[in-house]
This record gives sequence, C-alpha cells and structure tokens, in this order.
Amino acid sequence: MQKRRAAPPLSDGERPRLDALRRLLIAVSVAVVVVAVDQLTKSWAVHRLSHGPIHVVWKLDLQLTYNSGAAFSFAQGWAPVLGGVAVVAVLVMLGAARRVQSTAIAVALGLVVGGALGNLADRVFRSDHGSVIDFVALHFWPTFNVADSCIVVGGIAAAALLWRADRAESTT
Repeated sequence: MQKRRAAPPLSDGERPRLDALRRLLIAVSVAVVVVAVDQLTKSWAVHRLSHGPIHVVWKLDLQLTYNSGAAFSFAQGWAPVLGGVAVVAVLVMLGAARRVQSTAIAVALGLVVGGALGNLADRVFRSDHGSVIDFVALHFWPTFNVADSCIVVGGIAAAALLWRADRAESTT
C-alpha cells in the first residue's frame, strides 16, 4: 500500500487568491440561482397570466405587465441604455465580489447580479421590445418580479453589511 503525501501548505500569496476566488464563486452561484428562478417564474407568468390576473390575498394579485423602463417605470422606452447600464453594473459587482471580506456580502452581491441579469435577459431575449416582465402586483407599490426583489434585498443587505463592517472597523 502506498503512503499518501500531504499537500504542501499554501503560501502567503495563495490564501488571499483562493479566498477571493471562493467569494466570486459564491456570488456567481447565487446569481445563477436567481436568474433561473426569475426566468422560470416569468415564463409561468407569461403562460398563465396572459389569460387574466390571479387574486391571491388582500392587495396581492399576480398580474402580467411589461415594463420598458427601470424601477418604478422610470425611463420608459430606454431599454438599450438600461441594458448597457446593467452590463456595466454586473461587471463592477462581480469585480467587487472578489475583493469583499465577507461571504455574506458576496451573497448579497450575487442577489443583485442575478437580479440585474434576470431583467437583462428579458430585455435581450424576450420579444417584448426590451421590456421586462413584471407580475407581482400589490396595488400600493409598482408591479415587480423576482429579479427586482433580489436587487432590492441584495442591495439593502450589502449596504447594511458594509455599514456594519465600517462601524466595527472604526471602533477598533
């Protein structure tokens, strides 16, 4: 029987690179899951809600709409510009995911990246003239989708985590 040799220890330069790669892989994995769930729910919405809305409870309805603008229907008809902004934002956030010091922040960035890519996929691949499919209607808030929710939750989580880390760093 052969004796198994232990792997050599990591050098000081290899550990930070492996940590950065791990955080990037976490962010990308979260983004892939978000895009998959977002696109599946939008496909369901197009097929099911094209026959009419579904009342769920109280003010919550599932109602198919197409948004050619950004959040809150801002910048209607600017789909090509919004698509370009989304591509730049995704690249910046993926670069940032390698530099963050926290797995939680990498997850939050993955949520934002996945949401941006989910909406970008609508603008590029669906035949709705650059519109994004929205279907969650609260009637006191603009209609939204899974990607929008992930962008908001991920953005708030990243901001809160960075703020908390900054406060902790300033008290030491």
